[in-house]
Amino acid sequence: MAVATTPLGRRERNKQAKLERITAAAGELFAKRGVDDVTTQQIADAADIGTGTLFLYAKTKGELLLLVQNTHYSAALERGRAAAAGAATALDGVMALVAPIAECNRVQVDNGRTYLREMVFGDPGEPHHAEALSIVARTEEAVAGVLTSLAQRPAAEAEALARVVSAIVFLELGASVNADSSIPELIASIRTQVSAILPR
Repeated sequence: MAVATTPLGRRERNKQAKLERITAAAGELFAKRGVDDVTTQQIADAADIGTGTLFLYAKTKGELLLLVQNTHYSAALERGRAAAAGAATALDGVMALVAPIAECNRVQVDNGRTYLREMVFGDPGEPHHAEALSIVARTEEAVAGVLTSLAQRPAAEAEALARVVSAIVFLELGASVNADSSIPELIASIRTQVSAILPR
């Protein structure tokens, strides 16, 4: 027998509606101008709320970027999982997983690099930062699963290798020297490095 869910009260519906307006406004402004060229006042104005209200949902502009981008990164991870399911080799499986994440990161290069910086240096106590770290953890779990199934690596070794893969991806996407690199160039570089660390 299905359990009935309690409908949200007016206050909760209002909070959800504000969060959706904030997310949409921030996402649109960040996509058009880049995170560095958008102010919190502009986001509040576009969402039709006061700046004080905005800071109840995200305390910094970095947190706003995490709020917006986490949804995109979660969707990229799911696309990667689906693609990896059909892989024949561990390298192909790992690359199928990480390629959509790399593509997501490069939709707007400065935003992508700022997102990675916020994950490393942001406050892990903030909910949007915690969600970003959760996406990283789920990605590493997925990579470890590929290495366990397709490379027959023991779980502990697969987990360690997955963290190395994560570091490779992070450094390739976040490095200033790669700011002008194309997605195919980045993915090729990631593939070369991942190939070097995978067991033969």
